[in-house]
Amino acid sequence: MLFTSLEFLFAFFPITFGVNFLLPKKARNYWLLLASLFFYAWGEPSFLIVMLISILFNYLMALRIAEADGNERVRKLFLAITVIGNIGLLFVYKYMNFVTSTLHSMIPSTQEMFEGTEFVLPIGISFFTFQAMSYVIDVYRGVPVQKNLAYLGLYISLFPQLIAGPIVRYTTVADEINSREITPDRFCKGMLRFVKGFNKKVLLANILAQVADASFGAKELSVAFAWFGALCYALQIFFDFSGYSEMAIGLGLMLGFTFLENFDYPYISKTITEFWRRWHISLGSWFRDYIYFPLGGSHVKSKLRLVFNLSVVWLATGIWHGASWNFILWGALYGLIIIVEKLLSIPKRVETVRPLRVGYQIFSMLMVLFGWVLFRAADLSFALDYLKAMFGIGSVGYIGATARLYFAEFFVILVAGILCSTPIFRFMREKLATRLKNGLAICNAVTYTVQAVLFLISVSFIIMDSHNPFIYFNF
Repeated sequence: MLFTSLEFLFAFFPITFGVNFLLPKKARNYWLLLASLFFYAWGEPSFLIVMLISILFNYLMALRIAEADGNERVRKLFLAITVIGNIGLLFVYKYMNFVTSTLHSMIPSTQEMFEGTEFVLPIGISFFTFQAMSYVIDVYRGVPVQKNLAYLGLYISLFPQLIAGPIVRYTTVADEINSREITPDRFCKGMLRFVKGFNKKVLLANILAQVADASFGAKELSVAFAWFGALCYALQIFFDFSGYSEMAIGLGLMLGFTFLENFDYPYISKTITEFWRRWHISLGSWFRDYIYFPLGGSHVKSKLRLVFNLSVVWLATGIWHGASWNFILWGALYGLIIIVEKLLSIPKRVETVRPLRVGYQIFSMLMVLFGWVLFRAADLSFALDYLKAMFGIGSVGYIGATARLYFAEFFVILVAGILCSTPIFRFMREKLATRLKNGLAICNAVTYTVQAVLFLISVSFIIMDSHNPFIYFNF
């Protein structure tokens, strides 16, 4: 079920939240668990079985680890079983098709040994698998185990962040699962965050997607249209994913849960390292805490070991995003640049030398843009052709009629997208709030009014059936 669907807005949302308020506090977790499982099963009920297996498996493994307190050998055994089980589940559903098809193409004789697989990817499996696995690892590290199966099931399946994150740590919401308060202030803040995310998705991501889809689907590209399409896709995926995260954070607040931020204006980053500290923060911190630090992080004796640690993390990052050579190369691209930045201390250098900072910031954003071409392209061959067209190789001229047409139609939304991807409006709001009499109240009133009007416009778009699925649902 999509947050940007009529079913969610006018049925699931009011019923779930209304019943949640009416129920006594002790019953709310069970109600939200049932609502979350229904939410997940809405599109494909069979996927629910996979999630329930994941919940039960990780619940039992965490209990075994907690019960074996003092017996490190047994604890490590169950931890290993947990990691293998979760990765195995993810591998079968997300990567098995890619592996078998790759083997068949590279080694034709394997076609006689085994048939190709056709597993259907359960929606959001990467997100709930990583959440479940992090819970068990945290129990191994000393976090108190959750003995109530329903409560653990609620943590893993909680519908606001279930499908596309942010990846929520158990330690972040453990206290709120056991006891939480829903105040009018938190509810209003949550509603505003939800509406902001909703508007980002419908009025920015979905409209920019029309340009991105046209450019990446074109048989012939001019230089201008290739760059225009790549830029629109970069903005589309940002507003698509950050919009979902804002909606998730807002829904969580309305239910009494506090989720950590997942984006922090990544397109103002001065380096690639900074970009990944600002983009999909929950995934980056997950790889940092559960892979990079256990390998030794940057506190290692040799640069070779540092290169190895970073390579493992960025290979895993690419693979996490999908079973495709595009994603593997995409992760490798970022890994290579971040390794160079780390070895040459570029993040520190750009802070002290202004010309270097400006030049390297432009380079970093170009690398991000090229990375999104890899991310969006159907395969490596198409990605290469698209990148070549951006530099006039194999393109059909520099501008062309198509580029002019799309630029004239979508110029305003492009400018709006660029402005909204920076903190300029937040900066203006803070200045006005401090300089005007009753500035904060005025800014709040304007914010709520503008977002409410935009929300009505967004709903009208949904009614006209102009919405698209969220990009990160595929992961």
